[in-house]
Amino acid sequence: MKVLVINQHGRPLMPTTSRKARLLLKARIAKIVGRDPFTIQLLYGTRGYVQPVTLGIDAGYKHIGYSAVTENEELVGGELELLNGMSERITERSKYRRQRRNRLRHRAPRFDNRKRKEGWLAPSIQHRLDSHLQLVERIKSRLPVSKIIVEVAKFDIQKINNPDIQGEQYQQGEQLGYKNLVAYIRHRDGYECQNPGCKNKSKEKTLQVHHIGFWKNPPDRSNRPANLITLCDKCHTSTNHKKGKFLYGWQPKVKSFKAEIFMSTVYRKLVELLGAEQAFGYESDYIREELGINKSHHNDAFIIVGGTTQQRVPSLMLEQIRRNKRSMEQFYDAKYIDKRTGNKESGSILFSGRRTRNKNLNGENLRIYRGQKVSKGQRRIKKQRYPYNPNDYVQFEGKVYRIVGMQNLGSGVKLANYPGVANKVVSVNKVTSVKRRTGICEKPRE
Repeated sequence: MKVLVINQHGRPLMPTTSRKARLLLKARIAKIVGRDPFTIQLLYGTRGYVQPVTLGIDAGYKHIGYSAVTENEELVGGELELLNGMSERITERSKYRRQRRNRLRHRAPRFDNRKRKEGWLAPSIQHRLDSHLQLVERIKSRLPVSKIIVEVAKFDIQKINNPDIQGEQYQQGEQLGYKNLVAYIRHRDGYECQNPGCKNKSKEKTLQVHHIGFWKNPPDRSNRPANLITLCDKCHTSTNHKKGKFLYGWQPKVKSFKAEIFMSTVYRKLVELLGAEQAFGYESDYIREELGINKSHHNDAFIIVGGTTQQRVPSLMLEQIRRNKRSMEQFYDAKYIDKRTGNKESGSILFSGRRTRNKNLNGENLRIYRGQKVSKGQRRIKKQRYPYNPNDYVQFEGKVYRIVGMQNLGSGVKLANYPGVANKVVSVNKVTSVKRRTGICEKPRE
């Protein structure tokens, strides 16, 4: 793997070998200024000779491929796995903001402040666009990039759904003619429960709309049609949402075009903001097959940039990790002994059965099966910024462990893969920091 180099003024130079970088650091005429990829800065003057470097970017919704090559060799290349669940976190943030502002009884109206500038993008799409730009800027700050080529693809979502679409039909979306989203979802699913094992024999079933991705990490509760499906009230219960039940992990086939919508929305902005040339997917696919190179985001970026016989480097696999958790309060449900089985169950499972206030859709009252209370329900309020975040690495008892999370208001650290314990909790004073992992960083090799 090459070591990237910048001069004493911060301008990028050509990379060097790992051996020479170690000698420079040992002689204290260079210092480490960055990782992922590893970068050093020279502490003495140099002539600053550089070669032309071309950077190829395989833009995508979930992964970004990148490759920087010269005429003779590849300098750096790999993939970046983008952060998921941004839409869900934005929704969570809006809930906190709305709750906070509702406490201000005489807050002045601010309707005129809610204006969108020209070129506005949805926050989740804007985040992915910014992530592409952030990766490119990181590489440009450490390599003398003279040209950028971005692979883009033009997707016609309505043409994919309807090959015969023409003219004004492009202005008529899939929800045309429906008063609201719920009506459209029910019509799309034929006013039938989509559970293949539904045992509801009622003549008039009560239909509800279910969020398919609620169980994912992070959860997906967006109201796009591809994430919604019709279920009856007998299948759409709180019990079936629990881990190990029918709805948890259920992924029915509902076509989604999120990735295509992203590319068709931002590819022009990406090319314009980077001042890049554009390439098309069908061209790189043809060249890759001719050269006999396997399909991957890294290899696609290498082909995009004109790579053929250049000496390759191992893939540097990166991932994007969230920097902060906005939740200031966490609720833990009370636990009871279920009289029927003797197992511990949460209060949300052994509930009263009441579902709605204006309709008689109540189920069985399960409170009668509550036995001894094992633990009380409690609210934990975060009062300060914790010293560690999930995915950081710390040293404990002479070994390095990955942090799963913090406990007891930041006084405890939960360690992953501790021998004999799934997630061991130790005092924060007994661990020492090894590596902070936020933003774009190298993906652990497990």
